[in-house]
Amino acid sequence: MTEMVDKLRNIALVGHGNSGKTSLAEAMLFKAGATKRLGRVEDGNTAMDFEPEELKRGITISSGFHQFAWKKHTINLMDTPGDQNFFSDTRTTMQAADGVAVVIDAIDGVKVQTEQAWEFAEEFNLPCMIFINKIDKERSDFRKAFEDAAEMFSPKPILLQLPIGAEADLTGVVDLVTMKAYITDENGKTTMGAIPDDLADEAEAAREELVENVAEADDALLEKYLEGEPLTDEEFLAGLRKGVARRAFAPVLCGASTRLIGIEALCDFVVAGMPSPVDRGPKAGVNPDNDEPIERAPDPDAPFSAYVFKTVADPYAGRLSIFRVVSGSIGGDGNLYNATKETRERYNQLLRLAGKEQKPAEGAGPGDIVAVAKLKETTTGDTLCAESDKIRYAIAEPLPSVISYAVFAKEKGEEDKVFQSLSKLMEEDPAIKLTRNTETKQILLSGLGQVHIEATAEKLKRKYNVEVALQIPKIPYKETIKKKVRVQGRHKKQTGGHGQFGDCWIQMEPRERSAGFEFVDAIVGGVIPRQYIPAVEKGVVEAAERGILAGYPVVDFRVTVDDGSYHAVDSSEMAFKVAGSLAFKKAAEQAAAVLLEPIMKITVTTPDDYTGDIMGDLNGKRGRVLGMDNKGKNQIIIANVPMAEFLTYAPDLRSMTGGRGMFTLEFSHYDEVPAQLQEKIIEETKREKAKS
Repeated sequence: MTEMVDKLRNIALVGHGNSGKTSLAEAMLFKAGATKRLGRVEDGNTAMDFEPEELKRGITISSGFHQFAWKKHTINLMDTPGDQNFFSDTRTTMQAADGVAVVIDAIDGVKVQTEQAWEFAEEFNLPCMIFINKIDKERSDFRKAFEDAAEMFSPKPILLQLPIGAEADLTGVVDLVTMKAYITDENGKTTMGAIPDDLADEAEAAREELVENVAEADDALLEKYLEGEPLTDEEFLAGLRKGVARRAFAPVLCGASTRLIGIEALCDFVVAGMPSPVDRGPKAGVNPDNDEPIERAPDPDAPFSAYVFKTVADPYAGRLSIFRVVSGSIGGDGNLYNATKETRERYNQLLRLAGKEQKPAEGAGPGDIVAVAKLKETTTGDTLCAESDKIRYAIAEPLPSVISYAVFAKEKGEEDKVFQSLSKLMEEDPAIKLTRNTETKQILLSGLGQVHIEATAEKLKRKYNVEVALQIPKIPYKETIKKKVRVQGRHKKQTGGHGQFGDCWIQMEPRERSAGFEFVDAIVGGVIPRQYIPAVEKGVVEAAERGILAGYPVVDFRVTVDDGSYHAVDSSEMAFKVAGSLAFKKAAEQAAAVLLEPIMKITVTTPDDYTGDIMGDLNGKRGRVLGMDNKGKNQIIIANVPMAEFLTYAPDLRSMTGGRGMFTLEFSHYDEVPAQLQEKIIEETKREKAKS
């Protein structure tokens, strides 16, 4: 059984959108005989992309899973999204991998999402390899793509292959490990042979550099190399594998997935050079009973443990929980213990994923990626284990949302159905957030971009037959005052029997921003009886909620009640509540009321080329730049920006940078709306309220 774990490879294909990850997965599956035809993204017939939303856009939206056998090894492939709208799924899926293949387009080279995927690999301490794809295309440049990667990434990329030919004349690759040529004909058939004469010298020089890089990662090999002794093939391969596993370097391979060039060499390297679960060693966790650190080795005889890294919501089949087994083994059916939710779960069938198909499995061991359906309590991030030997693993949080839309049911009476259906989709995609803004009374659907939100709405209709409308959300403006005033609030009404009488004097003054509301009781001598003072406060608070200028809540002010009078018969709590409300309204008219708007802190990451455009755009949107920093070829711009100007910034930035920029947004504070905009906002708000 341990030998089986050693022959397992879990590889995540990651990289920027349109680098060819799905096509590469298709080529590997087809070459291994796991699929009968070579699927094409353009034709919408790939094994990995099958959801209607993916076929419509021609991109991967949700990670796909498949496996195949290669030279007595099992390779689990994870094809992850490359579009920034769905990159949170990439991050969570990478946690289930033992190694990462970073796919780079030979035409465009390293892009922002390539860098972010590399950062995720570093965060999870995942060994990396690089596959430079599309070197058969016009304007492709293998060398430039390699140099880009060498300049940007650490651990350093090292050449493992050289292309034979270029662009349309590409015929194969030279493998510097075996010093053989993999030649692929027009039908996709690959044969191994001698290195072409015109590449012999270049290959020898590249091989020598490769041996030196491998030796440098191992002290014993380096000593032997420096003494001039040649490394044996066994020493060289062992050093290469060890260096990859220790993240001493990242081997660089190349090819053209749609023409099946370099695919066999790639599969050979995955088997020979990428780590198994055994190479990765134990995984750290905690004892859920006392939070003491413990770890589990990838041993079939150890207590069972696994973590759920992805959930698929299906309205008919129910929730499908996809998990990676860390230790121990699991049968085709049985019981599980959820250490995160502290509950027992029962499953009736264990499944292996093969694209859109789910195949029954008799069992699974360490490193296996499997799924079970209809667990009642289990969701993404939960740990499953043996109840007698509990452990809980930490799973990375989804990426923060950057854009929100107000979401409404198109059909009246379906509001509850919308909320319930979206809650199920949130189990599948934790990057979706559903919140209610109590100030604007809107339900907000938040995600990583406009396409993310739109695809979620499409999925909602397809899976749950619920249609929603999306609107730009209302801005939760607030109001405050700038002057200190003192006024009287007097309520007197005679109706025949008992009358109503309440009389109070209040001081109203501004407080510091975000200090909130404060009520001060400064009554002396019992001019207002104690039981009526809370009613004055209640009247002030309710009036403040209704606003001064445009109906937005009034914040950051202090009210001090310091005088008044009462009637022994006609005074009541209600009368003093009305008096407090009248006093607030009178004070508000004199206290120089102003409108406040939410200010967000934005962090933009962009290639140098677009910095000027972005800075100009930020200034044009009333942004205030707080600072800048360098990160490789990218600039990081930090600024404070008004929320009103940035509700649709995700598509704006994408347009400005050709999809190469990214940003995060978080609330910072409230600040005064400029005078020239205040009247316009007040008028628009009043018009909207008049319509409703």
